[in-house]
Amino acid sequence: MTGRLVDLSFGMNKKQRVTIEIDRDFREDFDRLRDTELDVEIKKHRNRRSLSANAYFHVLVNKIAAVRGGGEDSVKEWLVLEYGALAKDKDGMTVGFKLPASVDVSTIYPYVKCFDSREENGKLFRCYLVYKQTHLMDSKEMARLIDGAIETAREMGIETDTPEQMARYKELWSKI
Repeated sequence: MTGRLVDLSFGMNKKQRVTIEIDRDFREDFDRLRDTELDVEIKKHRNRRSLSANAYFHVLVNKIAAVRGGGEDSVKEWLVLEYGALAKDKDGMTVGFKLPASVDVSTIYPYVKCFDSREENGKLFRCYLVYKQTHLMDSKEMARLIDGAIETAREMGIETDTPEQMARYKELWSKI
């Protein structure tokens, strides 16, 4: 649900009251939730990444994999770790974990980067940062990932124009 902050006031009990204007009919939910304690989170709205952006990213991954060699999954993993967004919890803290060094982390989750190794009680552990999966990225995060993929592709001599850009070029060239 999206909306806008409208007003902030203070009640006689010195508690703050926030007025929010929302984009859908909330009457039914209001009646159901009116006298219950709620968890409230207000954060800046970010558009989800578009399906066309995701499709374009995968086209670039395919082209890079064809030139670089290796599979598309390994190229996607490398790009996400290089240009993707770190996962955050609901409080904005970066998500990470520690595993015994004997565990192959790629069998658990593909988008992690090792940042430290530690020995505890004679046993070696590796510490990892977790990166978001592409379908969880917002439009800004996806744009950064695509920009990184474009930069990588161009460095490899790969054509990076979208089909829409190519169609516009052809239209312009036909007028010359």
